[in-house]
Amino acid sequence: MRRVTPALVLGMAALLATPFAAQAAPGSSSSRTDSYGTKATYEPEQNSRSYQKAPAGYTPVFTENVSRHGSRSATDSSDGDLILALLDKAQAEGQLTAKGREFGPKAQALEAAMSTIGYGNLSARGKAEIQATATRMEKRLPSLFASIAKNKEPIDVVSSGQGRAIDSANLYGAALAQTDPDLTSLIGATRTDKDLLYFHKAAGGAAYRDYIANDKRLAATLTAVTDQPKTHRAARDVLKKLFKPAFVDRITAGEFSSIGTDVEAATAVYNLYAIAPAMSEESPGGKGWGMDRYISARDADWFGYISDAEDFYEKGPGFADSDITYKMAGVLLDDFFKKVEAKRDGTSDLGAELRFTHAEEIIPLAALMGLPGSTEGVTADQPYTYADNPWRGASVAPLGSNIQWDVYRKGSTYLVRMLYNEKETAFKAGCRPVAKGSKFYDLNELERCFGRTAN
Repeated sequence: MRRVTPALVLGMAALLATPFAAQAAPGSSSSRTDSYGTKATYEPEQNSRSYQKAPAGYTPVFTENVSRHGSRSATDSSDGDLILALLDKAQAEGQLTAKGREFGPKAQALEAAMSTIGYGNLSARGKAEIQATATRMEKRLPSLFASIAKNKEPIDVVSSGQGRAIDSANLYGAALAQTDPDLTSLIGATRTDKDLLYFHKAAGGAAYRDYIANDKRLAATLTAVTDQPKTHRAARDVLKKLFKPAFVDRITAGEFSSIGTDVEAATAVYNLYAIAPAMSEESPGGKGWGMDRYISARDADWFGYISDAEDFYEKGPGFADSDITYKMAGVLLDDFFKKVEAKRDGTSDLGAELRFTHAEEIIPLAALMGLPGSTEGVTADQPYTYADNPWRGASVAPLGSNIQWDVYRKGSTYLVRMLYNEKETAFKAGCRPVAKGSKFYDLNELERCFGRTAN
């Protein structure tokens, strides 16, 4: 938990208490998926049969994307270690409930499965998600990939350099080649560009990292989100499913603070619940882990909201008076434009540009581009809540999330269509499509709308 001065925390807590208390329970209007936050597993958001046709005479000449890696295991064993340590103590004292006695072995099995594939690595589901996304891309643009193969146009593949992004890139390329073997020799070896696809940890993210580490308003806001009565009530509800009341009282009183607080213990249970669908193929018989049995929908929604709030303030639209969380994504948006402009100007022979990265890059890019759900920052007196803001991690950057630009040409005119998680998506407000209701935009118009000048 972030540490800030007591006076600042009290001031922020008083300021934020009313809006947080007044918001509707997240589960009252959200879908079940929302409770998983950015650990939600991937599903395409539109059937390709319902896509708009390009205007008459336009043919696809280039495509590019940026994709988050597929579903993965947890990045470490800390959640399992914490809750299993408490379960061991309670078991020794006869303080487990019937569900607590069930939960321990399931948590151990889930941790073992994650350890087997490697913490932070793609799960079987994640591999399948990435392969299916690649196959659908090729099926959506058959004439483009036929032209790429005929004209021997290279397909550039680039990743953040992190294992799960590299694996996703390699799987994506292999799936394209399997769908159309004529592409095999054209798909380049996956290269690394951390400045482009791991910018939050690269030189361009220095100011951002200072903000995360030292900004007092951010720290106080996140403390106020987490450390409120509703969170402690939800934590107690979660723990009561596993431990007898007397043991829950001891956790709440801080007796086991060296292991974890009540909120930390409940968050660990929530995190195992949230990661379980990503690990579904590794469950016994592939039938799932059943972690929803050990946390109520209401409590899962609340802890999902807390997770979303952290991502919103640290990576997303954040405070309306600052662009520190997403300004650094400009390097990636710039690369999208440069690749299209090079195609238009005849300085590139690429047929496709495929990029693989992480939520820390997808979320700020969505905010910078003004994608649906990522357009509204907040003020100190009107903080982020589900009731007042459409931002949801499960929609903005689920595992396997992606942004794709398809480029079409007719003569010297180039049009761009954007897919966001495979759904045709309008560019930000102020960008004019070629016709009312169309999802196709003239490249010149996009350059104007995003403040670029033609090369």
